[in-house]
Amino acid sequence: MISCDFFYKCLVDNDVDFFAGVPDSILKYFCAYLQDNADSKKHIITANEGGAVAMACGHYLATEKIGLVYMQNSGQGNAANPLISLADDDVYGIPLLLLIGWRGQPGKKDEPQHIKQGKITLPFLEVLEIPYQFLPSSESEISDCVENIMQIAKKKSAPVALIVQDEVLEPYISKCKDVNKFQLSREDAIKAIVDNTKASDIILSTTGKISRELYEYRQQLGKGHEQDFLNVGSMGHCSQIALGVALAKPSRQVFCLDGDGAAIMHMGSLAVNGSKNATNFKHIIINNGSHDSVGGQPTVGFEISFTDIAKSCGYRLCVSAESISEVTEKMKMLINAEGPALLEIKVAKGARGDLGRPETSPKENKKSFMEFISS
Repeated sequence: MISCDFFYKCLVDNDVDFFAGVPDSILKYFCAYLQDNADSKKHIITANEGGAVAMACGHYLATEKIGLVYMQNSGQGNAANPLISLADDDVYGIPLLLLIGWRGQPGKKDEPQHIKQGKITLPFLEVLEIPYQFLPSSESEISDCVENIMQIAKKKSAPVALIVQDEVLEPYISKCKDVNKFQLSREDAIKAIVDNTKASDIILSTTGKISRELYEYRQQLGKGHEQDFLNVGSMGHCSQIALGVALAKPSRQVFCLDGDGAAIMHMGSLAVNGSKNATNFKHIIINNGSHDSVGGQPTVGFEISFTDIAKSCGYRLCVSAESISEVTEKMKMLINAEGPALLEIKVAKGARGDLGRPETSPKENKKSFMEFISS
């Protein structure tokens, strides 16, 4: 294994001192290291991976210095457009260094949503003609690896990539002490939401711990999961899936359980949601100001107003809550309001250490969910 400090110094020695990206579980220790040690103006946690590529391109245009873009391999899709139509050597020819966490690596056990992405991670880079190397697990090899891949980037004047496999980076404990601004846990907020919905209501939940906690609460209640679509992948798109359901099922209440990081990732969806006059569409953003599922790195969730943004996008009701009593009160308002309507719930960061994962497969979830909403 290699230390984050050693890897960071190798990058700086090769004139890489600008970092942008979306946090990833495999890269979480390096992301934490950057939070502690990189200049805040040179380390930007972006809304999505495509934005990180664009920002690194802007950095190069202004400084002639190659920036590093970090991401989970699931972010390759978001990054594809600017990689192809901006950075590619057939267009502008802008060099940058991609650091990609390899979830779903063939031969390793992982969650269903990562398996396909794991298979196509390397072919994706090959189709885009992006040279790549694997980050070595030995510090004695790191310097040569970074120097070599950087030389390729400079020579081609185009993107290159380092692929990071699980357990290559040594654990790093951030020096930043989290201060929970809010006392309500996300799990308790989800319980309050479920307790205030009807058996006929339709719920769609975003990727990460929101879906995991929703699944476990149904288990605790001894109920089935057909009422819920657990959107285990496609981060940032849950509200558009929910809108598609709401428009097709106008007589049913449709609730989207979203996260702050997911909502920010594709925030343009709020404008579409607000414009379609789906009176049964109810959007709940559970905001803990962090990418909780991949290491707890911060989002700008507490620096913006989701309610103001939603209101300006055409949502009819926009309210917030930060306690169980307020969640109960605002859920009643949400249920009785004509949508599109939004409830933001501000919660503390973190989750139970023994939080499980759904035991049903995505296809089983899809089948039971479709049968439920057709009844």
